[in-house]
Amino acid sequence: MSSIPVTRLPVRLAPDADRLITKPFLAIDDASAEGRARVDQLISRILDLSPDQVEATLEELRRDFHQRHTDLDAVFERGFRAVAQSVPDAADLPDDTRRLVGAYFMHEYSLEGAALTNPSIVAHPDQTGLPERSLRVIISLRSIGEGHVSSIEFRTGVVGPGGDLEMEAPGVPMTGHRQSPVFDKPMFTAKLTEMGATNDLTLRTLSSLEDQFTMADLDDALGDLARHEAASNAVQHVMQIMHWLASSNYKVAFPPESDLSQRVLFPNGPSESRGMEDARLTRFVATDGSIIYYAPYTAYDGFNILPQLIQTADFETFRIATLNGPGAANKGIAIFPRPIAGRYAALARTDGENNFLMLSDHIRFWHDAERIQVPTRPWELMQIGNAGPPLETGAGWLVLTHGVGPMRRYTLGAVLLDIDDPSRVIGHLRDPLLVPNEPERDGYVPNVVYSCGSIIHNNHLVIAYGASDTSTGFATVPVDALLSALS
Repeated sequence: MSSIPVTRLPVRLAPDADRLITKPFLAIDDASAEGRARVDQLISRILDLSPDQVEATLEELRRDFHQRHTDLDAVFERGFRAVAQSVPDAADLPDDTRRLVGAYFMHEYSLEGAALTNPSIVAHPDQTGLPERSLRVIISLRSIGEGHVSSIEFRTGVVGPGGDLEMEAPGVPMTGHRQSPVFDKPMFTAKLTEMGATNDLTLRTLSSLEDQFTMADLDDALGDLARHEAASNAVQHVMQIMHWLASSNYKVAFPPESDLSQRVLFPNGPSESRGMEDARLTRFVATDGSIIYYAPYTAYDGFNILPQLIQTADFETFRIATLNGPGAANKGIAIFPRPIAGRYAALARTDGENNFLMLSDHIRFWHDAERIQVPTRPWELMQIGNAGPPLETGAGWLVLTHGVGPMRRYTLGAVLLDIDDPSRVIGHLRDPLLVPNEPERDGYVPNVVYSCGSIIHNNHLVIAYGASDTSTGFATVPVDALLSALS
């Protein structure tokens, strides 16, 4: 264990099973014949209920659920719209029948039923109304619910001049409104090529699209393909993969009057159907002084992982996009907070074992990766990776790292990179900076401390970290002491 003084703060974020959202239930997304038959059978049973049964069932639902959701009828209507195409004479149904049909196709989901962990932390865009030398921060969190599905939540708090942290109470969670973006054809084509999916059929479909196109334009082009080509597995594959890629890129918007802590990024695309994991928030300052927030994360569909990128300027509207290139081939991408020699820079664990530096002219394309660090200490010999975006100091880029050692214990270390040439490691802690203490050792995944981002304020390094994939803690370290150990 390092001799550098590390102070664990009393703040602990534990999973709260009462943080609920509503989402579609049953076989709505099951396109198989069996799935469609089950939906049709359930709808038929509901429509066979008498008006008295419909009224009594709805009354019971409202009594049991109205205090848990601000607009219960809107929840029921959302469920109905999801299956309306399967409901006979849907437009003529009484309102209560519509709502009851919808209620059968919705359910509550506990966002944090299993865990609240793997945080990152950045400065909030709004720094007004604070005590002197205090900093308002945003903390992103990986919340894990039923089925081990991960979503991304946010909390806000204030770091005081001495490194203490005061958290603000979160609001009632909500999911945003999904929007389809405008697609860039060259970028879309490049991703298809990277996926090995360019052939005569895809190129012909792309040729019918403008350089900027919408999901509706793509659907029209794919419809033309289906009409003019004989039905075949090749045609079906092209339609599926192009629609899959487009659906994995989207926007989510939240009401301006909502609080940031209410806004939940829940899986919306096919590539992340089983989870959005380990976002690493970066407050990026461009050469012209403009500020945008980036957060690479890991999308998981139950079989494959896909690095994706969250982009937002205001934490009200979020753009979700796939990352491209062989450099973006694994988990744990962390973007530097400003350009390096006019280019975007990022750290990655491209091979799943070592730390790499990547440079790019485009935030979503990462082709070149240079290995800059390999495991050398006993506590990190299994694998290493960054523990969040680099932090700029007068001595160089401070990078917290995670290392996996014997008994699969995860600990946090640190390296220092040259400020002008971050491919040069100029300092490396001999011992771990933070190891799981006794209360942190037990959890969903034992013996783990893991961070997706830290922040420096008033010469204090504030580390946000997950404990055994269950809860979230915070610790502070004097920056001068840490840099001295790295020199």
